[in-house]
Amino acid sequence: MPHDREPDQQETIDFLYAQRPCGRITTHASYVFLFSDYALKLKRALRYAYLDFSTPQRRLADCERELEINRRFTPRLYLGLRRITRLSDGGLRFDGEGELVDAVVEMRRFADADLFSRMVEDGRATPALVTKLAGVIVDSHQKAEVAPAGRGAEAFARVLALNESALHATAPVASARIEELAIRLRETLACHAALLDARRARGCVRRCHGDLTLRNICLLDGDPALFDALEFDEELATIDVLYDLAFPLMDLWRLGARDLANLLFNRYLDARDESDGLAMLPLFMATRAVVRAHVAAALGPERIGEAQAYFALAEDLIEPREPKLVALGGFSGSGKSTLSARLASELGPAPGARIHATDRIRKALHGVAATQKLPPDAYAPKVSARVYQLAREACAATLRAGHGCIAEAVFDRAEDRAAIEAVAQAAGVRFAGFWLDAPVEALARRIAARRDDPSDADEAVMRAQAARGHEDVRWKRLDAMGGVEAMAVEVMSGLKG
Repeated sequence: MPHDREPDQQETIDFLYAQRPCGRITTHASYVFLFSDYALKLKRALRYAYLDFSTPQRRLADCERELEINRRFTPRLYLGLRRITRLSDGGLRFDGEGELVDAVVEMRRFADADLFSRMVEDGRATPALVTKLAGVIVDSHQKAEVAPAGRGAEAFARVLALNESALHATAPVASARIEELAIRLRETLACHAALLDARRARGCVRRCHGDLTLRNICLLDGDPALFDALEFDEELATIDVLYDLAFPLMDLWRLGARDLANLLFNRYLDARDESDGLAMLPLFMATRAVVRAHVAAALGPERIGEAQAYFALAEDLIEPREPKLVALGGFSGSGKSTLSARLASELGPAPGARIHATDRIRKALHGVAATQKLPPDAYAPKVSARVYQLAREACAATLRAGHGCIAEAVFDRAEDRAAIEAVAQAAGVRFAGFWLDAPVEALARRIAARRDDPSDADEAVMRAQAARGHEDVRWKRLDAMGGVEAMAVEVMSGLKG
């Protein structure tokens, strides 16, 4: 709960209601008054361990900071600042010369249905939109100011301490569970302290959004937009970029959209290589769940069930999970990418397996977008050998970080299959290889139907693959005509055996 009882803001609230809003949203730190085409955001006059809005001057300063920070992310959404002042007759007005009573941030209004949290709940968040969102987050991190020299682990220890204090203050669960989880989180941090410090030294700690819950992402003019960035504490917002990414990953995981969480994770890493930080993602995601647990609990008894669900999620996310290397081979059009996307969220620590696909690696090697077509010389034997080598190196790095991965390629050469198996053996993790079988004519029909696909293989390429044969493949064969769900069940069954 807040450290101080919330002072009476009823006069300000009555004034804002007099402007005839059509609704109001209450968060743990703000009231948002909704009008037809704009919204006014009022800071609640309270003080937590991590913020202080207890005086009009503090609220005004925070509104000014919120406007400055959020215009970096979505300037179209943030219209300005309105001061609420007192008239000589004791009444209130906007932007007068009298005593400051309060302040509000004026924002462009968007439909509640366009919040990403709503879109995920309603099943309207498509893979294409999540791919766009990954690009928006990557762009925000590329532009974010790099933190000055310092200790990454020390800063994150402060985050854990604040969360633990807030959990005890709001008490969503028994204190013994809070203590147990806090110990687990501190132990995990201790294991990765040197890594966190090294990432800070190389510029991975930046002035990020800081509060990237799906409730702070909306669809604006057809594109994902980030808003309501954390403005009240520079230290809490100056974080490892993967800790920023962990918030939407955790939210998607919580809402049961684990395939979308894995997609966001993979498309982000395709564009911004943060592979050395993969070991910290379970810690980062669990910590984000803890944040939401104490924030929900602070909103009152009616939100305690939500708070408890977040806390249980944090407990689950921090549990160790065995990394595995799964390889999927098959001729072009056999459905390897579809099966990878279906399997990835179920493999290893959250948010699931990193997918290393040779089609995407080849495009990245040539510096082009995944769906941009390459010339024939990009598929010369020497280039392909390099692409397969890069895929193996990427798998090895992922496994070293304790994360699971999927290697996705044609794998029609025995030496390539043996080499990927050797990666798993060297890492000391379990390997499982699968070959997707389908009739050549069926593969031809699938290739003809492709649109905006990372693979450049046409029917002629596929038929050349088939002509070389695959009778020596000893990996478990899957019927690619039986559907992705049937194949996924067979793969997961094989991994349990």
